[in-house]
Amino acid sequence: MASYRLNLNQQSNGDYEVHKDDCRYYPAQNYDYLGVFSACAPAVTEAKRKHPTKKINGCVHCATSCHTS
Repeated sequence: MASYRLNLNQQSNGDYEVHKDDCRYYPAQNYDYLGVFSACAPAVTEAKRKHPTKKINGCVHCATSCHTS
């Protein structure tokens, strides 16, 4: 189980990335706490539910299996 957060700083490709709380690319500010999940997929689903207009993606470094672009 890990805590996940959504970086509310948009990436250059338009994505908003979901990070584990121990990721070195996790933002210190401007994030939305998503909760504790067993994997990145439910965290990404929660981020999409909470932010339906944003293009959500997993971090390539800490949520590799959820990184799609």
